[in-house]
Amino acid sequence: MHRRIIVPSALAASLLLAIPASAADFVPGAAGIGDSYYPASGNGGYDVSHYDLRLKYQPATDLLEGTATILATTKQNLSRFNLDLGLRVSEVRVNGRLARFTASGAHELEVTPAVPLEKNKPISVVVRYAGKPSEVKIDGWTAWARTPDGAVAAQEPDSAVWWFPSNDHPLDKATFDVSVSVPDGHQAISNGVLQSQSSRLGWTRFNWRSDKPQATYLATLAVGRFDITTDRTANGLPVLNAYSKDLGGNDGAARASIERTTEVAEWLESLFGPYPFNSLGGYVPNVTSGFALETQTRPFYSPRQFANGANVSVVVHELAHQWYGDSVSVRDWKDIWVNEGFARYSQWLWSEKEGEGTAQELADYVYAIRTAEDPFWTVKPGDPGAENQFHIAVYDRGALALQALRNEIGDDDFFAILKGWPQEFAYGNARVSDFVRYAERISGKPLAGLFDTWLYTPSKPSASTAAAAGLSAPAAGPAARATVRPEPVRPKSWKKIAETNTIHETGEPHTH
Repeated sequence: MHRRIIVPSALAASLLLAIPASAADFVPGAAGIGDSYYPASGNGGYDVSHYDLRLKYQPATDLLEGTATILATTKQNLSRFNLDLGLRVSEVRVNGRLARFTASGAHELEVTPAVPLEKNKPISVVVRYAGKPSEVKIDGWTAWARTPDGAVAAQEPDSAVWWFPSNDHPLDKATFDVSVSVPDGHQAISNGVLQSQSSRLGWTRFNWRSDKPQATYLATLAVGRFDITTDRTANGLPVLNAYSKDLGGNDGAARASIERTTEVAEWLESLFGPYPFNSLGGYVPNVTSGFALETQTRPFYSPRQFANGANVSVVVHELAHQWYGDSVSVRDWKDIWVNEGFARYSQWLWSEKEGEGTAQELADYVYAIRTAEDPFWTVKPGDPGAENQFHIAVYDRGALALQALRNEIGDDDFFAILKGWPQEFAYGNARVSDFVRYAERISGKPLAGLFDTWLYTPSKPSASTAAAAGLSAPAAGPAARATVRPEPVRPKSWKKIAETNTIHETGEPHTH
């Protein structure tokens, strides 16, 4: 029999390996993910991979009952972690065991598992909850809109806390299964593909799946009575559009716009590369709001977007977001230009395609119609501030920056960048600075100065600067000042594009 002799140092090492981490090694996850505009948004300490939501909603009373199963991975040793939710919770389980929980702040659910959670381990969290979302006000506003026959959850930068617990920030994307039971005669619309539906005892259940990473604010739920159209693209993707049965005079214009979704998406693929998700569509509930939102795979449109007739430009804007904003999302909400500047420029390119004004003519017009004294120029699209996150400058001046880039590097490199960027950062997150570096790499030109001028300088670029960027500018000098400058020629598409300026004007303060 041979005995193994363990020397003291080896014995100490083996004992250290056998000793579990002390309680002091486990700390609470942060109550925010670190966003510069919205410090309370999201949470630290874990990363979600999947949400399974099983819901029941009664339109007559606005009662929502839910069981959410969240699959995640810990990123630190956790003694406690937070979820974002505004509804009342009755039970939480972590890895199958009952956990203690308490509500704090405006929308924090603090969860203390029965056993501390080790770093880099998969976990499951089950939350049972209920409440009337319309009664939940967070910092004075709501993302839940009741309709005559149901309700809608759609808002930016937050909407999830009104209907499911989550790590509510674009940095933590996940796949989704959303199963919703509603009274017979109603439908439940959500993201992705309708996997199945079934009826039992007066209730119909709709099962939706969104199988690519999705930010929580891009998850949507609409309950009501809808007319639904379905189709498939040439590549076989399912297309589903839904229209409230009581859209009144806006019904025809809404359908005439949204039924062109497949056509618009195919055109955008020529610019941005393959469509990144598993379905296409849009929905128009009977809401009183005026905005639209790029909810993933199935954009939300308010009926008022079509009050003046069909407007395909808003469909272009929201579908462009499927690449710029949904597949490639912001790392921080200050990076909103990587969403909105590109969606607006897509409208300019659609105008160019339709022969209603080139992107160059639209850029010239934007520069010309706003004087140097206009507050428009004080907003920096590259970092506009939370109070100006959806300011018109983020859209129009943001698009100007792209036209200046196009003029600087030429069409070949410019359109290579438009197509390459969504592939480079597909299903991830990016900053404005990431785009600048990418554009420099593809074009081989230093571009920091150009972007500083058009995205970060809080004043109108001078006439000479604009001319150098290939943008029309008024003549300078005493002779020019002595004459009345003619009104710039307005491109034909300008009115329809301007009608979409209410896309994110929700009338609610974004202070959380």
